[in-house]
Amino acid sequence: MKISLITVVYNGESFLEDCIKSVITQDYPDLEYILIDGASTDKSLSIACKYQNQINNIVSEKDKGMYDALNKGIALASGDVIGILNADDMLASTDVISVIARTFSASQAEGVYGDLNYIDPINTAKIIRKWKGKAYSLSGIKRGWMPAHPTLYLKRNLFEKYGNYSLNFGTAADYELMLRFLYK
Repeated sequence: MKISLITVVYNGESFLEDCIKSVITQDYPDLEYILIDGASTDKSLSIACKYQNQINNIVSEKDKGMYDALNKGIALASGDVIGILNADDMLASTDVISVIARTFSASQAEGVYGDLNYIDPINTAKIIRKWKGKAYSLSGIKRGWMPAHPTLYLKRNLFEKYGNYSLNFGTAADYELMLRFLYK
């Protein structure tokens, strides 16, 4: 099972390298990594280019915001499963993608999510808050609960069937996408 992971960045030089390193050190062999840079004016693109041999696709061009950039990444993705790791996020250990792949393989799930650690931006070894994913509940989603975005992995066929992020919902585009996937 191929997993595509998309990172979007705009002027994220202070944290992008940690994000990239957390992806390229994954032990899962069939991982496609796509990085979409929104024409950053800082050193984000040069940081990404340092790892160009380990990143399958690097695109740097103006976009209409985070969800437009994610849609560009989804269009490039060839994996069976698509995940998103924003530039200020990191995978917690080198086996995260392997665990996700095993979870998909052992179930009929079309999406999986997990827990999230909030870390200190200065000392990334220090966890300052833990977000615990709860069991999936449609009623929870209806009340506004949603999985933490960096922990959500969805089968690509969902995007093919129901579409990508809508740019009409501003910062709620991720919530709208989840509702659309659930109700179609």
